[in-house]
Amino acid sequence: MEDGHPGDSDALDVLVLGMHYTPEHTGNAPYTAGMVAALSDAGHRVRVITGYPHYPRWALYDGYTGVRRHEVDGGARITRVRHPVPRSPSAWRRAVMDAAFTVHAAAVGKQGTRRPDVVIAVSPVLLTVLAGLRWKKRGRTALGVVTQDLYSRAVTETGIASAGAGRAAARLEGWLLGRADGIAVVHDQFREGLAGLGIDRDRVTVIRNWSHVSTGDADRAVTRRDLGWRDDEVVVLHAGNMGLKQGLENVVDTARLADERGAPVRFVLLGDGNRRGTLEARGAGVGRLQFLDPLPGERFPDALAAADVLLVNEAPTVAEMSVPSKLTSYFTAGRPVVAASWERSAAAAELRRSGGGVRVDPGRPQDLLDAVQGITEPARAAALAAAGRAYAQEHLGATAAHRDYQRWVEGLAAARVPVGGTRV
Repeated sequence: MEDGHPGDSDALDVLVLGMHYTPEHTGNAPYTAGMVAALSDAGHRVRVITGYPHYPRWALYDGYTGVRRHEVDGGARITRVRHPVPRSPSAWRRAVMDAAFTVHAAAVGKQGTRRPDVVIAVSPVLLTVLAGLRWKKRGRTALGVVTQDLYSRAVTETGIASAGAGRAAARLEGWLLGRADGIAVVHDQFREGLAGLGIDRDRVTVIRNWSHVSTGDADRAVTRRDLGWRDDEVVVLHAGNMGLKQGLENVVDTARLADERGAPVRFVLLGDGNRRGTLEARGAGVGRLQFLDPLPGERFPDALAAADVLLVNEAPTVAEMSVPSKLTSYFTAGRPVVAASWERSAAAAELRRSGGGVRVDPGRPQDLLDAVQGITEPARAAALAAAGRAYAQEHLGATAAHRDYQRWVEGLAAARVPVGGTRV
């Protein structure tokens, strides 16, 4: 099908399987919801089976009770299925959660009245691919996988499992993805990562995540005052999940070093996550450290724009597992970025490509503090901010990504081959 809406005869039945969806506002939920909206707006009939919202707090959102819930999101039908939510997400507890969601989602999927033309499994959770395979085996349904993180790299790099478990996860990931008809990844570097699992590069399509946060339009001085930020201090803001992957102990220790130096810098950790309590305990008594609860959607972009520096921080063990989704919002906000991340990481690649910030090695508080203080000279900060915003406008727009998802899904449907037959 060419650009535009399909006619009734061209409309596809699309089933999306993914644990995370709105109202979760971080991680892959906004991108899954955006893909669903794009497919629905293009005229396709979309059904979503998703989990109960819990991320990044690792606790169910208020009001979500019962075993299943049915909702409508735009033109898409949403079914939510209950699953356990571990407060402390170890490798074993997360595996149990993922397996429970997959089994429940597969059971609910069987109750559909129409066989889908395309099933899209969103990873994480990788095991949703298993649920999708039940339709593919019957020959008339294409299976696509959207890969937001490299699952086996995440298991290894976050340290939540042993090296042996990491190798087992890599074998599982390669086996599952090898049975998909197509894979969409969010960064070029993931194509190489999947090649290492035996996945043919030609079967991998790169569809970049986009900025789903608008630019802040509130008065900057008023926002800073409301958040308790002084005019005579440099505010370094990290926004998003506080988990193992982020390694935010480095930020706490950098704030402590700023205290010792008397540096006019405030480090702000905005958000939630399973490590927040530990981080607050570690940072007790640190004057240049502030924790903020998640802000309402309309205030979040104002906070980004009111900061002086926006921070990406990754644990020293993390290198190739993911692309920090916060970068799309950071570049759009038009503030300079500092990333504590390894040179080979996707975050470092984005900074090189955009020209919107600087990188230091992770886990080195002195280097992080020096980098922050080194980019606050007004002309340099303005140049980095302008470069990041220009990059977001040119490469991180939602319109192009939504069009690419539409084309990818329609291409999967067009290439279906039934068992023992020719193309559908």
